[in-house]
Amino acid sequence: MKATIRTQGQQFAVSEGDILTVNLFPGTEKGATIEITDVLSAGEGADFRVGTPLLAGAKVTATILENKRGKKVIVFKKKKRKGHEKKRGHRQELSVIKIAAITA
Repeated sequence: MKATIRTQGQQFAVSEGDILTVNLFPGTEKGATIEITDVLSAGEGADFRVGTPLLAGAKVTATILENKRGKKVIVFKKKKRKGHEKKRGHRQELSVIKIAAITA
């Protein structure tokens, strides 16, 4: 079964067994089980349903494999002819999840 979910401000097309890297789920640890209830569409073939905007009663269950930090992104700002330069770095907090079950 396939589904389209919305989590942490992003949309993903998933099926059972998929591994995704998403923004960090706050307050979770490795091995925790989470339920995503923002399911936009789900099903396969003739049973495919689309919500308006969400499917009622549909949920996706996932397991957190790892919480980690992403690659460093460098933010460099410069104002020409002023001698002003500013360099900052940022690493995004991420969760690696595995889709366990899709219930529609």
